[in-house]
Amino acid sequence: MSTSQPQTMSGRDHRPRILLTAGPTHEPIDRVRFLGNRSSGKMGLALADSARRFGFPVTLLLGPIGYEPDLPPEIGLKRFTTADQLCRLLESCWSEHDMLVMAAAVSDFAMDPSQQLAGKRPRNSDGLDLHLVPTPDLVATMASISRPDQHVSGFALQESSDLEQQASRKLVQKKLDAIVANSLDTMDSDQVHEGTILLADGTRLAPSSSGPMDKDSFSSWVLQTLVEDWRRKTKSPSNPSA
Repeated sequence: MSTSQPQTMSGRDHRPRILLTAGPTHEPIDRVRFLGNRSSGKMGLALADSARRFGFPVTLLLGPIGYEPDLPPEIGLKRFTTADQLCRLLESCWSEHDMLVMAAAVSDFAMDPSQQLAGKRPRNSDGLDLHLVPTPDLVATMASISRPDQHVSGFALQESSDLEQQASRKLVQKKLDAIVANSLDTMDSDQVHEGTILLADGTRLAPSSSGPMDKDSFSSWVLQTLVEDWRRKTKSPSNPSA
C-alpha cells in the first residue's frame, strides 16, 4: 500500500462516506472447485488507500484475492467469496454510505444450486456438463435502490477496440452516475494503459498525463473525479436532498 503523505482536495469539509468493492468472486462447483476470474483486487485496494489518504471514511468489501492485505485501521474491511455474499454485504452497508464504487469483478454466472455437490465431483472420462445460471447484476440493483443523494459508479473491463462504446452502453443500461472504462490489459497489472471515466450527463474524462499510469496514481485521479461528480449531483437544484 502507498505510504505517501495525505493529499488535499477542494471542499474537504464535505467528506463522502465511500463503499468500495474489489477482487473476484468464487462460485462453487463442488466443495473443491469453483468458477472464478483473474481479478487481483489491486485497483480496489488502491482506491481504498486513496480514499484513506484523502481523509474519507471508507469501507472495503474484498473478495478472495488469495491473501489477507495489511490495511490501516481507517479502512473498514469486510470479506466475501460469492456474488450472493457480496450482495448481502452491499444491502447491509449501502444506506450508511454516500458513494459506491463497484470495482469488484463479479462472476456473471454461478452453478445451478440443484447441481452443486456437498463433496467433490469424481473425475469423468466422458467430460462434465455444468448448468450455469446468471448472477444478479449487483451494480444495477444498487443503482435502482439508491437515494437521490447517493452516487453509484461501476467499472467496464473490455477490449480496447470497443471499450468506450461498451462502457457507455453499460452506463445507460444500468442507470449509473459514472463508469470507469478500462482495457483488458489492466487486469492483474500494476499499470493502467487506457482509462477514462464516462458520466451520466455524457461527459468523457481522461487523466491529464499521457501514457500508462501506475494504479495508485490512476486510482487517486478516479476517486477525485467521482467525488467531484457526487458533489455536483448533491448540489443540483433537481436533487431534493441538496
